Parts: sequence; structure tokens; C-alpha cells
Amino acid sequence: MTTVEAIADNFKKFQNGVNWTAVNLRQVLDGVDWVMAITEFSGCNTIAVLTYHINYYVDGVNKFLETGQLEIRDKFSFACPSISSEEDWQQLLQKTYADMDLFHNKVLKLQDEVLSQVFLEEKYGSYFRNLTGIIEHGHYHLGQIVILKKILTAQTTQS
Repeated sequence: MTTVEAIADNFKKFQNGVNWTAVNLRQVLDGVDWVMAITEFSGCNTIAVLTYHINYYVDGVNKFLETGQLEIRDKFSFACPSISSEEDWQQLLQKTYADMDLFHNKVLKLQDEVLSQVFLEEKYGSYFRNLTGIIEHGHYHLGQIVILKKILTAQTTQS
């Protein structure tokens, strides 16, 4: 397995497979309805916002890999569109999963030699840093989603 294949595989397992943490995004978001997704708890970001935030960077890197231009900005990364129905929530999930599939496929098309190259500018580091960073970032926020889901589920069953 090449390094690029290993990165793509690791990302796919974060999204919907068996990985070292034994938790994946699809599994955790399964059963979350739109009401839970937008429910706020103690000033934390909502599940919907965290889902959007994770995918904001996936989508941005996808576009960079297509165009060579990085158009995402951190200040917009939590700007989740309004979720006011189950349909809105399902659209966000569908976009997230589609963008993640695209990311997986785009990474697989890269050659290992590109991994040590600068990702747009020196300040961003290498392709390797950014591609693996997408996975690390996803796991970080997935942990937050897991905790929020447990808290919100417990509150619902106690009511």
C-alpha cells in the first residue's frame, strides 16, 4: 500500500469504516435527527455546526485539489446554513458524505511524491500535513459530536 492509499483508507475509515478509535462519522450521526442536530448545549457548537465545520475543510481541500486555489477561510468554517427541517439536515449529511467520497477519490489519484511538496504556500506545510490534518481534525470534532449526542440523548430519555 502506498502512503497516498494509506491516507485515503484512513480517511474512509474515519467516514464510515472500522478505524483505531472504533468510531466513525456515519455511525455516530446515524439516528441524529434535525432537532438533535441543532440543539444547543451549554454554549457548545451544535452537532449540525460541527458536521458542517468538519466538511468545510474537506470541501475546501477538494476544490484546491481541482483548481490549485484555496478559497476557504477559517472565519467562515462554523457558518453552518440554517437547519429548520429534517430535509435540511439530510441535505447537509448528503453533501458531507458526497464531499468525503470525492476527497477519498481525489487523494487516491495523487502520487506519493506530491506528499512532501508545499501545499499552496509554505505557511500551510506539505500535502502530507494537510491531508492527514483533515483526518485529525475530523476525529477531534467527531469526539465532540459523540459527547454531545450522549448528553442530548440522556436529556431526552430523562424528560
